[in-house]
Amino acid sequence: MDRPTERPLLQQLVLNLSAGGNDGKQRPARNLAIVADVGVREPRVFIILLLWYFFSGTTLFLNKFVLNAVTDGASLLGIAQVLITTCCSFIQLYYPCGMWKLSKQSQPKPPKFRRTVLVVGVFRFLTIYFGLVALDYVAVSFAETVKCSAPIFTVFISWMITAEPATAQVILSLVPIMGGLALCSAHELSFNLPGFTAALITNVSECFQSVYSKVLVSGEKFRCNPAELQFYSGAASLILIIPTSYFIPWETVSLGVNPLIVGYFLINGISFHLQSITANVLMGFLSPTTYSVSNTVKRALLIWISTLVFGNPVTVGAWIGSAFMIAGILLYNQAKTEVVKSVTAAD
Repeated sequence: MDRPTERPLLQQLVLNLSAGGNDGKQRPARNLAIVADVGVREPRVFIILLLWYFFSGTTLFLNKFVLNAVTDGASLLGIAQVLITTCCSFIQLYYPCGMWKLSKQSQPKPPKFRRTVLVVGVFRFLTIYFGLVALDYVAVSFAETVKCSAPIFTVFISWMITAEPATAQVILSLVPIMGGLALCSAHELSFNLPGFTAALITNVSECFQSVYSKVLVSGEKFRCNPAELQFYSGAASLILIIPTSYFIPWETVSLGVNPLIVGYFLINGISFHLQSITANVLMGFLSPTTYSVSNTVKRALLIWISTLVFGNPVTVGAWIGSAFMIAGILLYNQAKTEVVKSVTAAD
C-alpha cells in the first residue's frame, strides 16, 4: 500500500485554512490564484487602492520625520504603531466604517488558525521594525528601490505556499517593472549595508505576510474580515514587543521625545492603521501577485513624491524607468489573464 504524499508544512497549513479544515479533505490551493481577483478596475476596489496609496505616503513620510527627530527611535516607533493599530482595529471589529459588512453569525475557527495568525503577526512585526530601521539608515527612495524586487519574491512564495500558478510569461513580465523602478531612483542610490539588509528583510517578510494574510481573508469556508486580521495579527505582534523594548536605548531616545513628538507618534500610528486596514481590504479582492504589483506601483509613486519633497531633480533615467514600469504592468496584466483563464478552464 502506497503511503500518502506528505505536503510541506507551510503548504499543508494553508490548505487546512483555505478549505476550512472541517471535513479532512485536501482541496487544491491553486484556487487561491483566482479567488476574489476582481482587479482594480472595479470602482470600489479602485477607491480603496487610492486610499491605501494616500495613507502609505503619509505614514512613510511621518516615519522619516519622526526618525530624524528621535535618535535610535525605530524600535519605539514600531512598538507605537503595533499598539495603536491593534487598538484601532479592535474598535473596527464593531464599527467597520463602511469598509465591509459585519457578519451576524460568528464563524468557527479552522484548525491551526492561531498558528497562522501568529505567523502573520511575526512577519508583520518584522516588516514594521526592519522597514523603520531601513529608513533610519538610508533615503526613502533607496529603501523603496530595494523593495522593488517584491513581485518576484511574491510569485515564488505564492507558488511555494498556495500553489498559485506562475508561468514564464508572468515572471518575465515582472522584470521590466523592477528594472523600471530601479531606474526611477538610480540617481539617488547610495549603498549602505545595514540599510540595504534591513530593507531586504522587510521585503521578504512583507511578501510572506501578504500571502498568509491572503489565505486568511479568502478561504473557502472561513474568512477573516480586515479588522479581525488586523487585530489578531497585531495582538500576535505584541509578543515581540517585550524582547524588543529591552534593547531600546531609552536614555538616548528620551532626549528627542516631547509632547509634539508624542502627537506625531499618535498621528503616525493612526495613519499606519488606515494604511494597513485598506491593504487588508484589498487582499480580499486581489490575488497575492496582483496585490504585490499594486504595491510595486505604489512604491514607484512614493519614490517620485520623495524626490519632489526632498528637492531631488528628476532625470531622463527616471522617465525611461517609468516607461519600463508601465510596459511591465501591461505585460503582467496580459500574462495574469491567461493564467486565470487556464485555471478556470481546468476547474
